Amino acid sequence: MDGRFEGTVSLVTGASRGIGLAIAQRLVDEGGSVVITGRRQESLDAAAAQLGESAMTVAGRADDAEHRADVFAQIAERHGRLDHLVNNTGINPVFGPLVDVDADAARKILEVNVIATLEWTRAAVAAGLSRSVVTIASVAGLGASPGIGLYGMSKAALINLTMQLAYELAPAIRVNAVAPAVIRTQFARALYEGREQEASDAYPLRRLGETADVAGPVAFLLSDDAAWITGQTLPIDGGAGIRPFL
Repeated sequence: MDGRFEGTVSLVTGASRGIGLAIAQRLVDEGGSVVITGRRQESLDAAAAQLGESAMTVAGRADDAEHRADVFAQIAERHGRLDHLVNNTGINPVFGPLVDVDADAARKILEVNVIATLEWTRAAVAAGLSRSVVTIASVAGLGASPGIGLYGMSKAALINLTMQLAYELAPAIRVNAVAPAVIRTQFARALYEGREQEASDAYPLRRLGETADVAGPVAFLLSDDAAWITGQTLPIDGGAGIRPFL
């Protein structure tokens, strides 16, 4: 599979570190070129140094329309094509009961996690996206998610958005999602820091997820190996979904 993405160009949003960077690395390792975005240029520069000459960076906020326009203009100028889109950007600035979440914080989460994902996808299609989309959802969107309820709501919306876009963009473009559980990243650190063994024991596979555990399935869904799969959300949860009720 080393050359599975040979000759392709993929845009990965929010890819200066963590899951996004791991996905970009997997695509580069399999022969592809990547364009990665993030808020801070210095973090993107460090990511690009890791990814090598196959990577291009564009700094900006995911929910900024001018940033999105700049990204697609630079893709057109450098590559003249766009094959794949990975919607990875997401935020979760609040923790606590859903009834206590500040309304402005709720709007910001939905703006970045949901509306911006739709806008990235619409802009990519308008820019000539030709093959596939994968959106990073979460197991928090598959059920109740105490403490991060607004985040879970936003990820549930992405799961439904995946189905809607898959239906509307078929047959030309496939649209799928993945729903990771707790992955060992800075973003998810509050969910396991200081209690990693306890957190790991919640999964039948008895460990937390690593970024590579997400990058591999995303690469599969983007690739022609998943040519007859669209509108699906793949849980990546260490077996958590099969825990017995009794």
